[in-house]
Amino acid sequence: MLLGISDCLTGSEVRFDGGHKRSSLPHEALEGLFTWRTFCPEVAIGMGVPREPIRLVGIEGAPRAQGVKDASVDVTDALREHARAVVPTLTDIAGFVFMKNSPSCGLFRVKIYPGPDKAPTGTGRGIFAQEIVKAMPPLPVEDSGRMFDPVLLENFVTRTFAYAHWLRVRAAGLTPARLIAFHSAYKYLLMAHSITAYRAAGRLVSNLKGDVAAIGDDYLGVLMHGLSRPAKPGGHANVLQHLQGYVKKELDSATRQEFAALTDAYRRGEVPLLAPLTLLKHHLRRFPDRYALEQIYLNPHPPASGLRRAL
Repeated sequence: MLLGISDCLTGSEVRFDGGHKRSSLPHEALEGLFTWRTFCPEVAIGMGVPREPIRLVGIEGAPRAQGVKDASVDVTDALREHARAVVPTLTDIAGFVFMKNSPSCGLFRVKIYPGPDKAPTGTGRGIFAQEIVKAMPPLPVEDSGRMFDPVLLENFVTRTFAYAHWLRVRAAGLTPARLIAFHSAYKYLLMAHSITAYRAAGRLVSNLKGDVAAIGDDYLGVLMHGLSRPAKPGGHANVLQHLQGYVKKELDSATRQEFAALTDAYRRGEVPLLAPLTLLKHHLRRFPDRYALEQIYLNPHPPASGLRRAL
């Protein structure tokens, strides 16, 4: 799967000081999942390595990217134009990882300074990252620093696999039947993350009389917005109970009570998600139900990645 990434995070020595930031990303946790397409907007606009560092200056919502030592160096427009030129080349990527705190690539809480020799008074988003996010709202994006949080890491990977799946469906030709099938597979994953998004997606799929491409765009927006919120224990427990319902009649009372107790223990934080989830998969193997087994919720990314161990 192809993802975009700030080049310095891969170990390329493209930072303003000639260094890199490979250690700012948990590479071991991502091993084997992605192929990277690298971007360094500051180098791309001709700033060179090494170079004078830049920072965000001005007010929140409309900062400028200016030189730290020489405020007359303003690369805001160049970064924006480069980002806009890059956007058409991103149609095949399933997500983007941005370098934290960067005035060009930072995704969250990048410091904004009111002027020279003054302390930061606000935060914003790097100029390049802002243009990418604005042009491609559904695209899964994440800040490198946040990816050391196992919950946020798992959530980002889940979103990228869902987005990549959508790209494949769209490439095959989006039809009402394919959209319904896609939603059917993602129904419970979306439910775990957001009941509101789950209901909104269901309403879109229930009325496919209009332009299916336009409906698909709306659906993708709802799906990715819903998945952007990490699922809480209550959401997972709700879905586990729903999926257990597909084999409930095949299980005796003691087995059902065992699963309910394990799910409640997970909800209370006493056991990890994998405890009730593994038991559910065991029951589904014993008593296969096609609809339940087709749910992406069961395996939103390769199980070998081990990303759900910390949930």
